[in-house]
Amino acid sequence: MKTFFIFLSVIALSFSAQAQYKKAVLQASGLTCAMCSRATLKALETLPFVDKIDTDLNATSFILHFKPNTAVNIDAIGKKVEDAGFFVAKLVMTADFDKLKVTNDAHVNYAGQTLHFVNVKDQVLQGEKDITIVDKAFVSAKQYKKYSEQVKMACYKTGTMADCCKPSGSAASKRVIHVTI
Repeated sequence: MKTFFIFLSVIALSFSAQAQYKKAVLQASGLTCAMCSRATLKALETLPFVDKIDTDLNATSFILHFKPNTAVNIDAIGKKVEDAGFFVAKLVMTADFDKLKVTNDAHVNYAGQTLHFVNVKDQVLQGEKDITIVDKAFVSAKQYKKYSEQVKMACYKTGTMADCCKPSGSAASKRVIHVTI
């Protein structure tokens, strides 16, 4: 029995290693000078899953390149920007998909996270694709209102699985990340 669980763990790790975010383009709002950009850059550089960061000061954007086979914490990215005193205006993640079937207003597991696809056509994602994070802390109030009108599940307002599916155990408070293509 112990061998069986070890085997399942190895299989799960091999699948999770394949599903990965490659990079992100983060547009920050509230940056008014070079020192603001530098403070945000310094905060983002402390993220353990970031390999390197390129900047585009004209677009107030940061291109975060992630370390291979390392879990990416999307909420930590937003928190670092807020801790530096600014806001996330837009976060676009480049992910490497392997025949991931997505449907509108539905949950999908990807890279150890639960993604909730909003305002998308049913499709199968293959290869590198950009997905935009549309949670409240990652979009404007106007965009948040627009997306909230397109979602039937309560998790868009709360960000947790418990409000959608009422699963038992630790998954009840599992974070749901809302995205669009």
